[in-house]
Amino acid sequence: MGSKARLCGAILAGGQARRFGSDKAQALVDGERLIDRAIAQLEPQVSELIICGRRLPARTCVADYPEPGLGPLGGLAGALHYARRRNMRAVLSTGCDILNLPADIADRLSGDGAAIVAELPVIGCWPTALAGPLDRFLDSGGRSLYAFADMIGAKRITLPEPLVNINRPEDLERLRQCA
Repeated sequence: MGSKARLCGAILAGGQARRFGSDKAQALVDGERLIDRAIAQLEPQVSELIICGRRLPARTCVADYPEPGLGPLGGLAGALHYARRRNMRAVLSTGCDILNLPADIADRLSGDGAAIVAELPVIGCWPTALAGPLDRFLDSGGRSLYAFADMIGAKRITLPEPLVNINRPEDLERLRQCA
């Protein structure tokens, strides 16, 4: 699945950021908004980039599906439906809060299988054929991205460097202290 051709990049950015306390996508790291950083990391690896769960000027934005408030799964479902309508083969997803998405994550998540995900499954390569199974999972009350990945038999990979995920203001403060 690693080739850039017909690969839709999706930044899952519709979360409520309860643990963060404010709009996480707008938080600054080294003067750059987290969402802009995610765009810069993912866009070179895909043929088209979308933002899921929020509006962002000058960007293709896709609503969570079937409705807002379903967490990352709603964003992923919206992305899978969008990509399937556009005849894309897969969605390469990430959250807006991952600071160190590898520049070769599309290649690392390539291969055969239902899906291939990193240790944080918000980072994954999801064939568009999973739109239907994800709809059924959501209809049955499923809300966990981990549980969906397990249900479909997603292959998990471990990246050589641990991912830096910003969930709380303290995570940003630790980064500033280490700099």
